[in-house]
Amino acid sequence: MTAGSPTFNLSHLFELVADALPDRTALVVGDVRMTYADLDARANRFANALVDAGIGRGDHVGLQLLNGPEYLEGMLAAFKLGAVPVNVNYRYVENELRYLFDDADLVALVYHRQFGQRVAVAASGLDQLRHFVVVEDGSGEAPVEGSVGYEDALAAASAERPAAARSSDDHYIAYTGGTTGMPKGVVWRHEDIFFAAMGGGDPLQMGNFITSPEELAERLPEVGAVSLMTPPLIHVSAQWGVFSQLYSGGTVVIPPEGRFEPDVIWRLVGDEKVNIITIVGDAMARPLLDAHAAAAAAGTPYDTSAMFVLGSGGAILSPATKQQIASQLPNVIVVDGYGSSETGVVGAKAGGTEGPRFAVNDSTAVLDDDGRPIAPGSGAVGRMAKRGRVPIGYYNDEAKTASTFLTIDGVRWVLPGDMATVEADGTVVVLGRGSVSINTGGEKVYPEEVESVLKAHPEVEDAVVVGVPDDRWGERVVAVAQARGAVTPALGDLQEFCRTQLAGYKVPRELVMVDEIVRSPAGKPDYRWAKDTAVNALGGATR
Repeated sequence: MTAGSPTFNLSHLFELVADALPDRTALVVGDVRMTYADLDARANRFANALVDAGIGRGDHVGLQLLNGPEYLEGMLAAFKLGAVPVNVNYRYVENELRYLFDDADLVALVYHRQFGQRVAVAASGLDQLRHFVVVEDGSGEAPVEGSVGYEDALAAASAERPAAARSSDDHYIAYTGGTTGMPKGVVWRHEDIFFAAMGGGDPLQMGNFITSPEELAERLPEVGAVSLMTPPLIHVSAQWGVFSQLYSGGTVVIPPEGRFEPDVIWRLVGDEKVNIITIVGDAMARPLLDAHAAAAAAGTPYDTSAMFVLGSGGAILSPATKQQIASQLPNVIVVDGYGSSETGVVGAKAGGTEGPRFAVNDSTAVLDDDGRPIAPGSGAVGRMAKRGRVPIGYYNDEAKTASTFLTIDGVRWVLPGDMATVEADGTVVVLGRGSVSINTGGEKVYPEEVESVLKAHPEVEDAVVVGVPDDRWGERVVAVAQARGAVTPALGDLQEFCRTQLAGYKVPRELVMVDEIVRSPAGKPDYRWAKDTAVNALGGATR
């Protein structure tokens, strides 16, 4: 039995599914296969191990982990205690880690051994962070002094569900680095994030939400879908995708050690009869498509017969890439999702090869500077906004909360910074984050729009667009690009190509070629890196 009466608490909801489908496979990671009962028992063990370490309701537990069973066990264990799991980007260096550890008020950290040295330096002197649990990974890195082995902790703990108070109001926190600035934590109530981003109990994802927790078990399909999750679980879209599957009685497949290796992923699609792949934009789609095409050309095509959906969110899935998917995988529907850590899932587009255009519901709007909805078909640009089930705010940041969560005519909206316009039929066209928009001669250029066009050029593998200082124009548009093959594209050719699809002021004035575009582990562009790279390559010159 679950602790207390059922609520829309994320652990209660999982336990309802585990009790209804104890023997169904919940998770596949390499050679590890777990049923719902297995996953529940291991999460119970870790929850009880945390209790034994003095950790409980309201405490923040960091997860600095690669993808694997331990990530989901850690999240569920924290939820079972009324504690709060906090995602920690494993790419962060010491100063970024220290900021997050301190800002998030972590009292415990679960980390892979390979990150031990960085963790030790970052946590030095942070007295509140007192409990460390190390997950073995074969790296041989020295762990933080006093760390407890993860499997040892589980072996010593009870598999019974902990008797802890839980509530729909318990917190779910997602730290996001965004595109600029230090990471910030977005605080949600469990009930709100469940309905805003984790499916709301509707296996078909049609918005037919459950009205009571008990109804979740009644909705479970006789055969669950099999979903392969490629993004890292430090990224909220991956967490939301996984929990949507678990709350629908599905099976989640994760590549071993969380590695993104296209050939391994395609083999898993065939071996596990995967129905749904979740990726993050072109950065994942293009290598997957290249590997798929190479295997077909070699006469050893991959088995994709069970696959019917490729879902993407968190970064651009460009029209050129969508066209390539349609050509290579004609029986697969592309579902392009839109949302953010601050909004949850707010829109999706199934099928088609267009850019970032989404149908949204009546809880979402595009507002002008006066807080009024943009008139459809007007061509005006405004800020994406959502009302209803939205976060509480940012953790430890009242000023940022006040500027992002606004009350307009008595209605509380979240406006995370995405700029958009509305077409005549009500379709929302997302232009990109205002924080990275380029102001050139008084005109605003949204990098994502230009990047989509550049990546359609046959000689461009990847591209990030930034603004660099310019004496005349304020900023000028610069493309930082990675070549697709042996031929390096010429600036003039790219400019001519862009002018067929973009207004002249949006066309890059300069080109900086790099061996590889730097992106986050989730595939998002690193605009700070790109701007530094462009400025350094151009000698900091202004024109």
